[in-house]
Amino acid sequence: MKKLLLAVLACVPLVALAAGPSAPTDKANNDLADKDSLKRGFEAYMNYCLGCHSLQYQRYNRTFEDLGIDEEEGKAKFMYTGSKVGDHIKNAMPAADGAKWFGSTPPDLTLEARFRGTDWIYTYLRTFYVDESRPFGVNNVIFKDVGMPHVLQSLQGVQVLTDEAKAMLALPQEEQRPLTSADLIIVQEGSMSPEDYDLMARDIANFLEYTGEPGKLARERLGYWVIGFLVILFILSYLLKKEYWRDIH
Repeated sequence: MKKLLLAVLACVPLVALAAGPSAPTDKANNDLADKDSLKRGFEAYMNYCLGCHSLQYQRYNRTFEDLGIDEEEGKAKFMYTGSKVGDHIKNAMPAADGAKWFGSTPPDLTLEARFRGTDWIYTYLRTFYVDESRPFGVNNVIFKDVGMPHVLQSLQGVQVLTDEAKAMLALPQEEQRPLTSADLIIVQEGSMSPEDYDLMARDIANFLEYTGEPGKLARERLGYWVIGFLVILFILSYLLKKEYWRDIH
């Protein structure tokens, strides 16, 4: 057993080395309690993301209820595919067509924040840059050789690598460092200011954290009560133990 444990521990550094360096992410600083942010993120997602990426584990009516959206308003503003209010949030793209157009079927993003993290999503949405070698003409700082277009480019604008970043990528592989958002510069402005676009990226990341675990805030609130109960139970148990053992000690 000891030999097996040592063998497993010896493989850990190799796994970390195989993973390679990861690109730093920017802090989203999102807030699940901010209902206005969640509503904006929901609207942006439905307008720009749902065409390719479904939310098949999230229902319309649960989303409306949690975000404080009136059902009739929700139907008119967010339901574009003729779905029923109790349906899961899906799109009309056939999986086979998606795989043909993009090289692989665009993934469902309901649990993306639990898999990647909100900081990753926030950084990803802000770090597309021009790369003519790619099929859609763009690449991404934290998702190298991404297989999708920058659907928000008209809002953000066109970004390119700085001269310093280009020079760094020309170095041998072992001398390169991960790219960051600081290695990008906007050369053509979009319809949004950088501040407004960053806010929208944060709102989308916030909304995807919500879909990953809609009951997260309730769970965290309950956790405080559970911890408080255990503390009180511990005190009572300790006093009871002292009472039982009083005559013995």
